[in-house]
Amino acid sequence: MSIVVVIGNGPVGQTTALLLARWGVPVVLLDGRAERDLVGSKAICQQRDVLDVWESVGAGRRIADEGVTWTTARTFHRDEELFAYTLGDAGWSAFPPFVNISQARTEEILDERIAGSPLIDVRWGHRVVGLAQDSGGVTVRCEGGQEIRAAYAVACAGARGDDIRRMLGVSFDGHSFDDRFLICDIRADLPGWAHERRFHFDPSWNPGRQVLIHPCPDSTFRIDWQVPGDYDLAAEETSGALDARIRAIIGGAPYEIVWKSVYRFQSRVADRMRAGRVLLAGDCAHLVAPFGARGLNSGVGDAENAAWKLACVLRGEAGEELLESYHCERHAAAVENLEVTTATMNFLVPQNEEQRSTRLRVLAGAAGDPAVRAHVDSGRLAEPFWYVTSPLTTPDPARPFAGRPPRGSVPAAGPGILVPDVPVSTVDRSRLRELARDGFLVLAAGAADAAALPVLAAPGAEATALPVPVVRLAEIDPSGVLAEALGARPGELWLLRPDAYVAAVVTDRAALEAALHRALGRAPVPHP
Repeated sequence: MSIVVVIGNGPVGQTTALLLARWGVPVVLLDGRAERDLVGSKAICQQRDVLDVWESVGAGRRIADEGVTWTTARTFHRDEELFAYTLGDAGWSAFPPFVNISQARTEEILDERIAGSPLIDVRWGHRVVGLAQDSGGVTVRCEGGQEIRAAYAVACAGARGDDIRRMLGVSFDGHSFDDRFLICDIRADLPGWAHERRFHFDPSWNPGRQVLIHPCPDSTFRIDWQVPGDYDLAAEETSGALDARIRAIIGGAPYEIVWKSVYRFQSRVADRMRAGRVLLAGDCAHLVAPFGARGLNSGVGDAENAAWKLACVLRGEAGEELLESYHCERHAAAVENLEVTTATMNFLVPQNEEQRSTRLRVLAGAAGDPAVRAHVDSGRLAEPFWYVTSPLTTPDPARPFAGRPPRGSVPAAGPGILVPDVPVSTVDRSRLRELARDGFLVLAAGAADAAALPVLAAPGAEATALPVPVVRLAEIDPSGVLAEALGARPGELWLLRPDAYVAAVVTDRAALEAALHRALGRAPVPHP
């Protein structure tokens, strides 16, 4: 099979390489750095569905076990606690809602998985300086003259991937926020804080701005202060003001600064996430404010979407038109994240008098009025994107999408929705998503016809036949938990994609064939 070059050996590039290798695709993983930089917490907050993706390559459980699970989110205004809520769990998932662990440690664990894969060739010190495409593939040229010929490439070059985007003719429109943010990772003994996220609006020790505190492993806490645009970290360290800033939060407890950094948030989205034979993923394709943890978590969604589609194309099961759906689906996800995080930043850092008055009114009324409390925006936490309008999704009029659900909730199962992570009983799989991630799958509910699905190939196309297993729900779900979680009705056929999203819910063979063709990016097959 032809190779895929992955440009950028950060967590999104690592995930892309591991997922491609899982599908049997050889990968050359390039990075311009001489070695990995294992400094600082960076992206710390890993969402349960991302842990689930990492578990498909053997890393999710370890990351979860080493990280800190937090289940309570506390929100304060000045010196008063407005409210606290506990993240919900339907009791199905193998992972907690969120786990905090430094990006550096996550990268180390993914590196160990990569080292065990004979299909991944890691090359440090290979800065990409040229990309040339033709009808047969892409030639990646590195500084020093090395050239690598590949069928496709995935650019995971991070926020500083300007050169890559320029080579591809991709714009990266958006803006940077004026205020800056100071991060300190401190190690300290703070009883009662180990499983809570704390968000402070306008505290007396950072007036007019915000502070966010996250627990991390090894008694480490990540503190983010919003600071003025002209903030000078070196001057604050010299004067002792940084120590005073930390002491205002933790009191007299002994502490050690493990890492510190100052940065500006950006909101940007590439105009194209597919440029011919090159797909853009992660921060190379989109940048959003971190409140809500939608950066790395969304990048892992890019990686999984890209990997199964590239594998299908390279195996001849789909044409290159399937890759265009990568742009359609993941660009829509990036735009959604931009909308959500922009709304958060407008609440945190009002841009005009109307936004300022709204913020003051909401914060003043939130303590005593639950209806007002719902409008306090410290960041809608990361969640999977729902491909309900994707060209690969066959709509079901009986299951209309009701729109973005309340914070912390998920939509009802149906076309375009990630299936719930429900236990199943098979010889070698214990959860539905494990079973779904083996490839396309049909679940037959009740009296549905579960005979072997005919071998499918798009009319007039040179496509490899794609057999799809059909499994009766009753055979893998003796307790009925899965049928209840899906809301499955007798006679229904649920088509699941290789990323565990529902592609279609239909009731007859012809509609199922058409839905499978559609999910592969092929032209829909007419049926009676």
